[in-house]
Amino acid sequence: MSRTILTVVETVSNEKGLNPEDIFEALEEALVVSTKKRVYTDQPEVAIRVAINRETGDYDTYRYWTIVADEDHEMPACQLALSDLDETEWSLGDIKEEQIESIEFGRIAATQAKQVIIQKIREAERALTADAFEPRIGEMMYGEVKKQTRDGYIIDLGDNAEGYLSRDQMLPREQLRAKSRVNAILYHVNRDNRGAQLLLSRTIPEMLTALMSKEVPEISEETIEIRGVARQPGVRAKISVKTNDHRIDPVGACIGMRGTRIQAVQQELDGERIDVIVWSDDPAQYIISALEPADVNSIILDEDAKTADIIFTANDQLARAIGAQGQNVRLASELTGYRLNMMLEEEYLERQQNETKTFIDLFYNRLEVDEDLAQALVDIGFTSIEEVAYVPVDTFYDIEGLDDEAIEMIQERAKEVVIADELVKQQNMKEPSAELLAMEGMTTDWAYKLAQRDIITVDDLAEQAVFDIEDIDTLDNETAGKLIMKARESWFNEENK
Repeated sequence: MSRTILTVVETVSNEKGLNPEDIFEALEEALVVSTKKRVYTDQPEVAIRVAINRETGDYDTYRYWTIVADEDHEMPACQLALSDLDETEWSLGDIKEEQIESIEFGRIAATQAKQVIIQKIREAERALTADAFEPRIGEMMYGEVKKQTRDGYIIDLGDNAEGYLSRDQMLPREQLRAKSRVNAILYHVNRDNRGAQLLLSRTIPEMLTALMSKEVPEISEETIEIRGVARQPGVRAKISVKTNDHRIDPVGACIGMRGTRIQAVQQELDGERIDVIVWSDDPAQYIISALEPADVNSIILDEDAKTADIIFTANDQLARAIGAQGQNVRLASELTGYRLNMMLEEEYLERQQNETKTFIDLFYNRLEVDEDLAQALVDIGFTSIEEVAYVPVDTFYDIEGLDDEAIEMIQERAKEVVIADELVKQQNMKEPSAELLAMEGMTTDWAYKLAQRDIITVDDLAEQAVFDIEDIDTLDNETAGKLIMKARESWFNEENK
């Protein structure tokens, strides 16, 4: 029988390309299952161990028991009570083992163990596949449609590897036939024992990037860089490019002579319309390019908030910038990373007037200045009481007729208003408990911010989930989880009493 075992290990290892140790372990587990079924039918909880000699193929079988406390002695088939043994020789958790007669590794045992061996082989094969393909995540795979399933297609990638292309990762109107060839991006490798292992996609941005690199030599040679991609798969996409050689037009190179290069990519993506634009480190220019073919009249950026007001003089240009069902502006926003607010010039002027009136009323009522001075403060760019209180004095010199004494009075009044507002705010501010402030890992800033959310005590914090507090400034997901678990320690301590 020893020769039979070594033959099985060698054959399976050669045929499947598996590590012989994995096969030995599968056979040991199979012999354990067979032994329980044949010898211990009425004791399913019995503990068995089989050890195969890797050199000779001989194997020994052992039955073992775990030493437990008397009150935990619930399964005599695999446990021994410490009081029944010599306590000087044994301690809790030790294993007492005795050799038993080994069953024959013949046809019956092999048949009974077949499923165990197959499962182990499958697990080892999946591990090998994962090790081989994980470094290739993000690459474009080329394969042949092997079979259609209810929710997608199995793609033969060669070398006994299969990928899975689900329908939600395909273009909207796309249909594939058996034996047809297809390109797709490997976006995930599933190491679990269930479900498809190599997951493919034709809808993620990397698909467009890979196809452009394939069709445009300058991209693969890194003469041209792809800086951003935004897609509505199968419908429209925007891609921004930058040249590293000023002699090369990046847009022209990507489109190709008479559009041949871009058309090849569009054909692969079921006619997806692709806008190629020049990337710019100037956000305003980048946004204007991203909104093509619309003509932008003016643009006002807030780089901190990542927003931009886009102003148009004509309705047709506004409609063109927005695109069918908001498609153009949505892709432009995704590409640039800015939230884009589209409006006509009249709308913008009306909004500006409303904002101006709001600021004038603020200064008129809170600083007790006349309307002309309030208007002048707005005209030179003031939008808050804090700005008036703390900007340098020379900022006010653009206001005609305002001397240093008047400027000092205005700033003193503004500081009084700011201080008064802060006092009101502090009076209304909820205080965290001393216990919460003193909790390990807690900062004063986080404690006060938690208190404003009615999280006053450690017990209040213990009842929260990570997503409840992870949006607090400077508090990341991992730290939020640690703070909550620290707060829950009191619960665990009470349970253990």
